[in-house]
Amino acid sequence: MTDKPVPDDRYANLQALGQHSTIPANPEAAILERVSAPAAGQNYVIRFTAPEFTSLCPITGQPDFAHIVLDYIPADWIVESKSLKLFLTAFRNHGAFHEACTMMIAQRIISAINPRWLRIGAYWYPRGGMPIDIFWQTGAPPEGIFLPDQGAAPYRGRG
Repeated sequence: MTDKPVPDDRYANLQALGQHSTIPANPEAAILERVSAPAAGQNYVIRFTAPEFTSLCPITGQPDFAHIVLDYIPADWIVESKSLKLFLTAFRNHGAFHEACTMMIAQRIISAINPRWLRIGAYWYPRGGMPIDIFWQTGAPPEGIFLPDQGAAPYRGRG
């Protein structure tokens, strides 16, 4: 016999988690959900890695691929991961330059959860023979936190 978890009213308003979900038509239509930070007031880093991120070139319509690494320190909220996955997947039919996609991701997360600190590393695979990597953060990270390297080496081709 398997015990079912007791429903938690704190999560009753979530639309994606535990539900059948469809991929939003575009990133603007995606809903980023949040839940209370389990250790509010403490500085700890949460990392999301999306190694198979895709979007479209706004000019040619060809697919672009990236390895996205998001690090943030929550304040009162954390991003609910299924809604984040749906948001990121919504870029697969979205035409925008690498820089626009990267900054849109960062700004949407900031708008949804208002973290203490956030950084994004977007390691884009070559387009036209040249990789484009985009990095941004809200400011200096708080002192004393453990902040590992993002783990994505710059593109080296076959070298």
